[in-house]
Amino acid sequence: MKIKRFTLIFLCIFLITGCFNYEKNISEAFSEGEFLKAEKLICRALIVNSGDSLQKSRLNYQQDLICRIRKEFSVSENEVRDRLKKYYPQLTGSMMRTWERTGELEMRVIDGQKQYFNRAVGNFFLLNKEAKILKDSVDGEKNGAVDIFKQRYLSLLFSKNEIISGLPFDCKKIRVEYSVRLKANVIPSGEIVRCWLPYPRIHLQRQTSVEFLNAGGDRYVIAPEKQLQRTIYIEKPAYKDSVTEFRASYILHTASQWFNIDPANIKPYDTSSRLFQEYTAEQLPHIVFSDQIKQLSRKIVGNETNPFWQVRSLYYWIDSHIPWAGALEYSVMECIPEYVLKHRHGDCGMQTFLFLSMARSLGIPCKWQSGWYLLPEEKNLHDWAEVYYEGIGWVPVDVSFRLTDSADRRVREFYLNGMDSYRLIINDGYAQKLFPAKKYPRSEPYDFQRGELEWNGGNLYFDKWSYHMKVSVEPM
Repeated sequence: MKIKRFTLIFLCIFLITGCFNYEKNISEAFSEGEFLKAEKLICRALIVNSGDSLQKSRLNYQQDLICRIRKEFSVSENEVRDRLKKYYPQLTGSMMRTWERTGELEMRVIDGQKQYFNRAVGNFFLLNKEAKILKDSVDGEKNGAVDIFKQRYLSLLFSKNEIISGLPFDCKKIRVEYSVRLKANVIPSGEIVRCWLPYPRIHLQRQTSVEFLNAGGDRYVIAPEKQLQRTIYIEKPAYKDSVTEFRASYILHTASQWFNIDPANIKPYDTSSRLFQEYTAEQLPHIVFSDQIKQLSRKIVGNETNPFWQVRSLYYWIDSHIPWAGALEYSVMECIPEYVLKHRHGDCGMQTFLFLSMARSLGIPCKWQSGWYLLPEEKNLHDWAEVYYEGIGWVPVDVSFRLTDSADRRVREFYLNGMDSYRLIINDGYAQKLFPAKKYPRSEPYDFQRGELEWNGGNLYFDKWSYHMKVSVEPM
């Protein structure tokens, strides 16, 4: 009896001591890439903290984060070598290590093994100029869908001479059919799946109205217009061996908008206004005023004080210094603007977070906007910004669509102060609560474009379901 009592006391002391140090030990194991060790420590800590819901939630999040990073860095060194050898028959380890050091071939060591980002090879040919030239010589040079669209669309817009600064034009009626399909047997039969699909917000100039058509016969709840990340919510049971599908369709009335801005007409900001204070503030973790961002922003704009010229300088700098590349899922990055500056590349949302951080640090009100671009050539998730100029209003700024190769300044700088009509606006803010509230952590906690799913057992991550969009432009 005494032995059992001693064993129990010893076990309690051991568990309490382990509990005291577990956060530090997990953090150290995680930062050193020892994921197996971190997972074992998390499992042990979950036993110790079984009655502490807050600690349990934090531990489950850490466990989920490790799983997400494993999915992002899922390509082996041999797989990367095989893909690169088509272009580099004499590929050496030294060459790969050089590209890894420069960040052009993104990799991290996990449990002692090199694991590469699942878009590392594609990004490499976007980031390394010599590699891109080599790839084009082998595969043939191809223009991207966005570049093709811009060259065709923008020149035609200005050739009509029908644009009035700030007013909507080139109006379109776009039918969207969106669906999400949960794979069969992911959750037990009969369990209820909760689904949030993207749903359009109203924009008085560029997305003037939305006509809801149907939700596939299911009961649904459309989030109020005041929700900055807007959804249509549906729930239904899953059945054995069957895909669970959620659908919604609607018609958008969209328009282009372009501002012919005279910087001299911009008035001084009312720094006491609610708008100014809200949209020049930090919004952690991805709109951040680190010393690096503040110093770099000030260096880029120099002595310029006019907000338009400051925004233009930031836009040109990002265009020249931050090439587009495929991104990690945002949920696995601690601070996106700092990641972008360290790695010197980013996708549309990453470039936009950097721009917002820089502009707000200079006292320029700006906000996040996102959804999809619905170009005739391509449809895809997309993020951009809006900047507020006193005396003019909110102006769209799409840093990812970049400068256009044209001698006409209006065409070249169109996305510095304009937007095309092939947009689906879903979000006017980031990291907002969904409607109705989601119980478990989101697959994408900051942006909202693909949708979100969960059940009573937890969140359903992106690898458990697929999304599909069908788009058609209808007669006005």
